[in-house]
Amino acid sequence: MSETQLLTLLRGLDDPERLERPLHYDRAATGLRFGGLVRRLEADFGVTCESMRDIGDSSEYGRVHIPADATVCGTRIVVCVSKFGLLTEVCADNPGAFLGTDEACEEGALDPGDLATVDRALAELGYVSVPEELLESDYDGPSRLEHFSARPSWWTRFFGTVW
Repeated sequence: MSETQLLTLLRGLDDPERLERPLHYDRAATGLRFGGLVRRLEADFGVTCESMRDIGDSSEYGRVHIPADATVCGTRIVVCVSKFGLLTEVCADNPGAFLGTDEACEEGALDPGDLATVDRALAELGYVSVPEELLESDYDGPSRLEHFSARPSWWTRFFGTVW
């Protein structure tokens, strides 16, 4: 998706009345899909991946950590999954460690082949990967996020703590 399409999607998912999860959020279905993602990444990388799921007081559902020793560059890969619209973020080491996957690749912390493996798994499982650069841009939607961050971003809205 283009940046314009992704921003349209983010704005369409934004509901100021529901900061933590969307109206018709299906916790069980989200958990099943997330479990499938964990299994897929474990198979693709040939390792056990640590995961956190069903994060409370957050619009983020969970994270999958692909261990550093399973990656070409020796940096772990983190996949963050939102409770909204199957949105995901892929980052090297941790969210915010690099200004996106392009920078991580340029600095030798993320292998493009490893990134392609993760992106392929996400796409095949129906997730939408949103670049960290876009998620870190200033939030301009209708939800009141000033209480949660001095400078709200799209990441604050769809992956951050909401209480």
